[in-house]
Amino acid sequence: MSGWAYQWIVQVRLARESWTAPVDVQRLLRLLPTQTASALAIEQRKAFVARRPAAIAGAARPFFLFDAGYSLMDLAHGLADTPVALLIRLRSDRHFFTDPAPGSGARTGRPRRNGTKFVCADPATWPLPAAEYRSEDEHYGEVRVLAWTGLHTYVRRPVHQATYRPRAYIYGVVLRVQVTRLPGHTRKPQVLWLWWQGGQRGHGPTHGPTPLPDLAFLWQAYTRSYAIEQTFRFLNQGLNWVKPRVRLPTQADRWTWLVAAAYTELRLARGLAAEQRLPWERPLPPAQLTPGRVQRAFSTLLVSLGTPAAAPKPCGRSPGRPRGRRSPPAARHPPLNKLTKKSKKAA
Repeated sequence: MSGWAYQWIVQVRLARESWTAPVDVQRLLRLLPTQTASALAIEQRKAFVARRPAAIAGAARPFFLFDAGYSLMDLAHGLADTPVALLIRLRSDRHFFTDPAPGSGARTGRPRRNGTKFVCADPATWPLPAAEYRSEDEHYGEVRVLAWTGLHTYVRRPVHQATYRPRAYIYGVVLRVQVTRLPGHTRKPQVLWLWWQGGQRGHGPTHGPTPLPDLAFLWQAYTRSYAIEQTFRFLNQGLNWVKPRVRLPTQADRWTWLVAAAYTELRLARGLAAEQRLPWERPLPPAQLTPGRVQRAFSTLLVSLGTPAAAPKPCGRSPGRPRGRRSPPAARHPPLNKLTKKSKKAA
């Protein structure tokens, strides 16, 4: 939304479709230096797990996808004690470490904490992968997935907060996904690097081996993140999420939740709406209608569904604003561009 930053939690299915199911949305407080996008994501996921019904508490743990804009160290460290699984996209210049081999350090002094270095951009540093998956996909062509286990990264300490305690280590599985083409042949495919974590965390090189995930499921799960981009595109263009120019944060929150509720109503009406396609559009089965086509046919459902609102009652003409009176100017708040020493101490 224009002027406000929001983070959504949406449910995505493995089926190729442009629909998602919004679960939660929160506004990011940019004025607080301690609240980053990763910190808000951690709070949202913990609250989501806490309010899950008891009937499904013992089911499979929630599976979350994150783009490369989020901090791997913050998410992995902050959600390590939460029963969730994480799949995070990595930049191609990231590096990790293996555990040191027994007896590889010096005889005296502090023992080694890291082993050999794993650099994503340097194939010479790659050891033999722990698992490999190959398949032929209809949309992506030949798919090859390599997985390395036993890799870790450390959590950086806050600035000017030195300590002699060992750093917290984050263990996970590094995945390299390579395809021969993309759907629509729009551009040349790039190598995709992913980090998978099922909730393991350790201190020092004594952590146990990381279990191997289902590689066929992971690479297909991340490709479904494209549906999230389609959802935001429809919210902006179809439901006018960014059109209102609100002034107060309460107004922005209320409008955002109304847009989320409207999108949910369209998703629930997929099986009820009759297709009203334009002359140049190809017909689609009822189960594959896009959000735009359901919105176009939703007005026909209002005749049979009705409305819970009462009939309007005439009350005469409103007198309006008295003559000669003008509305006061809106309150202006200066933007916070740089933190001062006083604001840092308050945070």
